[in-house]
Amino acid sequence: MSKRSFPSCAVLHCGIDVSAATLAVAVQPEGSDDFQQREFANSAAGHKQLIAWLLKRGASVRVSLEATGIYSLDVAMALDRADGIAVAVLNPRTVHQFAESLRRSKSDAADAVALAEYSRRMPFVAWVRPSGAALELRAISRHIATLTEEQARWKNRLHAAAGSGSTPRCVREDLRRSITGLEKRLLRLRREAKAAIAKDAGLAARFKHLTGITGIGEVSAVQLLGELAGLAPEMTVRQWVAQSGLDPVHQTSGTSVHKRPRISRRGNRHLRRALYMPALSAARFDPHMKAFYTLLLTRQKTRMQALIAVARKLLHAIFGIFKTGSEYDGAKLFPLLIPTS
Repeated sequence: MSKRSFPSCAVLHCGIDVSAATLAVAVQPEGSDDFQQREFANSAAGHKQLIAWLLKRGASVRVSLEATGIYSLDVAMALDRADGIAVAVLNPRTVHQFAESLRRSKSDAADAVALAEYSRRMPFVAWVRPSGAALELRAISRHIATLTEEQARWKNRLHAAAGSGSTPRCVREDLRRSITGLEKRLLRLRREAKAAIAKDAGLAARFKHLTGITGIGEVSAVQLLGELAGLAPEMTVRQWVAQSGLDPVHQTSGTSVHKRPRISRRGNRHLRRALYMPALSAARFDPHMKAFYTLLLTRQKTRMQALIAVARKLLHAIFGIFKTGSEYDGAKLFPLLIPTS
């Protein structure tokens, strides 16, 4: 069913700064310089109140909000389901740069106003809601990542306990039981993730392509697909890189300021983390990635800088195979590099 629309001349621009508990909202009617601001609970009841407040003016509403993970997802989906409301879910870096250009103070209310102005001034690109299968996979994959980190912490504690003569045997045994329990939970969740992928033909095809890339095993493929499946299909590869927070930031000014470039880290930290181990493996075992990594080291890049560049190249490769449905070919990604033996 298509959404009910209002006359094109009546547009209400809205910005929402999302936090775990609250939504700071600012609205600016078309042709007005004034903002009206309210705060709502970030809950199902709060979302209903927000929608009613936005629609009572009888105008089409354009909402801009930042992608802040699970906190922004529920409100974005509630707004997307409402007639007369279009939603844009923006990369935090894009919003940050726009807000800095306005020279506004940093607060939830100021951020909401900046988002409302973004909605009015910038080209509006409506958010495409991810499929149910993509959302299910992302939830499972992120829980797997959390448990994997927890498992690493328990293993470190066991290693320290085993090396200390003052640690009682009962503590060491309890640590081992905790690690075994986590391993069983992780196995079960990975089976659930693969079952969710198998139910969706598109996800299954992408999963197969991912595991065909040197350096990406099934565990990493689940993590990557969980983060990539929900991205809008019209996004460019540069937007993918920005979404991951792997886009480089250069800091130069005249002849006095020449700081070492760094990555923005303003994107999806889950995607960035999911790319780390595949990049590490690809730099060792994929001949084309290894040649690229080695070349960067000869150009005086640090190992971490070179590894981040490999991660970006991997993201480019994944983007290409998702768009074309073709298999990974390192020679196409690095046409001017001769793989080292």
